[in-house]
Order: sequence, then structure tokens, then C-alpha cells
Amino acid sequence: MLKNREIILGVSGGIAAYKSVELLRELTKRGANVHVVMTKNAQQFITPLTFQTLSGNPVLCDMFQLLMGSKIGHVTLADIADLMVIAPATANILGKIANGIADDFLTTMVMATTVPVLFAPSMNVNMWESSFVQNNVEKLKAHGYQFIGPIEGDLACGSVGKGKLADNEEIIEKIEDIFTQKDFQGQRVLVTAGPTLEPIDPVRSITNRSTGRMGFAMARMARRRGAEVTLLTGPHYLSLPRRDIPQIVVNSAREMHDAAMHYFEDCHIVIMAAAVADFRPKAILEQKITKRKNETHILEMEKNPDILKELGEKKKNQILVGFAAETSELMEKAEVKLKEKNLDLIVANDVTEPGAGFGVDTNIVKILDALGKVKKLPLLSKDEVADIILDQVVKLVKMKEKGRPWPRNW
Repeated sequence: MLKNREIILGVSGGIAAYKSVELLRELTKRGANVHVVMTKNAQQFITPLTFQTLSGNPVLCDMFQLLMGSKIGHVTLADIADLMVIAPATANILGKIANGIADDFLTTMVMATTVPVLFAPSMNVNMWESSFVQNNVEKLKAHGYQFIGPIEGDLACGSVGKGKLADNEEIIEKIEDIFTQKDFQGQRVLVTAGPTLEPIDPVRSITNRSTGRMGFAMARMARRRGAEVTLLTGPHYLSLPRRDIPQIVVNSAREMHDAAMHYFEDCHIVIMAAAVADFRPKAILEQKITKRKNETHILEMEKNPDILKELGEKKKNQILVGFAAETSELMEKAEVKLKEKNLDLIVANDVTEPGAGFGVDTNIVKILDALGKVKKLPLLSKDEVADIILDQVVKLVKMKEKGRPWPRNW
């Protein structure tokens, strides 16, 4: 998404300026060509040489600095940019831009650009909450400027509250969001993710090796493309894919069943990426099973509800996407599941393949639809796989909008 993008990184005079160095590194890792512009105050916290060394581009600080011979710096750079991000954005820089003041290179360039501008504010909590700053923020938003953060946390001044610079991962996610076409606008999407956990006794349980990464990627990419996303997940250790995605955490398959049924009616698209346990212990013991010498223990199991099948029976106009993680006869089992559960798409992967199993950031999948078409994907990141799955969903949405026939009930 960021490869070969021309991005201007504006750095203003706040203590969080040191974090902009790592932001620069992450942007360049993703293939962006970053031009750093610093205010005079920002140079009190970090030197231009650091940014110049890491970006490979001259750092612009002087209001009257020329670029590429006789060309005016702030105009030339504004013309080639795809995006401007100002991180950290202090109360001072927000106030100046909100009120049309252009008295340094950075503020002048903001006035000269027509590309999206993203502010990542950072300041003392009382400054952030002051009516002056909030009025300036609202004024900037009304003019189309975008914001990420600030977030709550420990501040450099010793206070605790909202005013901390957003994490670099969040800033980059917001940048990629800005560059993404919003072809899921108006769609309500439910995504399930992760494993379920079935208790045996007070200290033991049955689960599986799913980490939730694929489902989290589906939720993040759907939200990035404009969908209103709800994430229903089993136990996990991952960071939230985005702060603006509501998360409902459950433990057992029955809890996930009840939650899925509750949210299903209000959704346009349901993506069932969770690895739901097929069986659970018939009885949950009240006391821990004690291990005794030469003794075995038989665990009697019973079936869990088949969430996907029930949703397939209940669906009306929803698009239903399932997943099939198999270790043998991948296509045969996926085709049976697609038909028996009345799915629109099924995403199949052989978890024995290197790079395609649980606990990794990549996947190798085949996407089958109800018309019998199969799309085979090579080894890709789970974000890339999620994006391609969503491309297939968009095609189904367009077919539905045009009234074209689509197999619904087998």
C-alpha cells in the first residue's frame, strides 16, 4: 500500500519527536519515500541529521529553503506528495494551521498542498482537553484534515491521561486506511476469530492452535475498506486490529454460538474465520483431576453446535464466508462444507504446509465459490490474503445489487 508513495513527515516541537524517527523507519521499510520537514522547535529535541541519514533525503527546516536548484521548497514538495503526516502535532502547530497562519516551512507547506493531511497530536492532557485546542481540532476536521490519537497513557510531564502520541502501528494503519478505496462503505460485517476453549475441570481445557491472526486480518482490512466491523473472538493474545473495531470476547463454542446468532441478523456480511471446537467434554468436573500412578482417565465428549451450518440455514440476504483448515483431502472437504453449510465462499488451507498453518503471519489458501470457481493464492501475508478474500466478497455484493442470480440454497 505504501510502496513508492511520496510522504511528507512533519515534525513539530514536542518531546514525542524522538518517536518520529521510528515512524520514519517503518514507513521506509514499507517502501515509502519520506521527506522530513522540521519546525525550529523540533530541532531542540532531535537533529535534522538523524532524519536525513534514515530517509536519504534532505531535511527541510528553513522557511526560504530552495529544493532542486531554484525551485521553491514548500511548493515543490507539496506538489509531489501523496500524503502529509504531522507527528507529533503540538497544540502550537494545530492552532497555527487552524487559523491560517503560515510562518515556517511546515505550516506554509500545509497551506500549499492539496493532498490529505494527517495529524498525530501529542501534548499534556490539560492542553489537549482545553477548549482552545478542541476548537482548533474541530475546525481542522471541518476542513477535511484527519486525526489519529492522542491516546491515554503516562505522559512525559508526569501526568496520566489522553495526550500520548498514537503508536506507530496505529499511525501507519491510518495512513494505509487513507490510501484504501472504501468499497465496503455502508456494509456491516461480522468477523469471528481465534480458538474456542472447552473446560474439562477448573484448571484444564481443550482448545486448538489458532491464534486469531487470520480473523484479525479480515477485520482490519474490512474496516480499512470502509465497513462497520464487529469482531467476535475466542481467547487470544493479540493486540486489537484497530481501536475503532468493537471486540466481543467469548470462551466456549456455545458462547460463540449465542453471540454469532445475536449479531447475525443485523449484518450484511459474515466471515467465520474462528476455529471453533467440534466437541466439548460431556461433563465439567468441579474439582481438578488428580493424577494417580498407573491410572488412566477417559474423557467423554459430545458435539458442539455447528455455528456455520445454523447461519447457513438462517441466512436471507447475507453473504456468508467460511474457512476450512484441513490436513488431508483439502478440496474435497472444502467443497462438501461449502454445499452442506450453504456458504457463498469458503477459504481452504492445508495447515500442514509451511507458512499456511496456525501461529504464522502468512497463509496459502484456495477460495471456492458457490458457482464452482476456485482461486488459488500463493504464499502471502494474512493481510494480503484477507484483502483478496474481500475482493471476492465485493464481487458478490455487486452481483446482488444488480439482481444477478446467485446460488443461495443447495
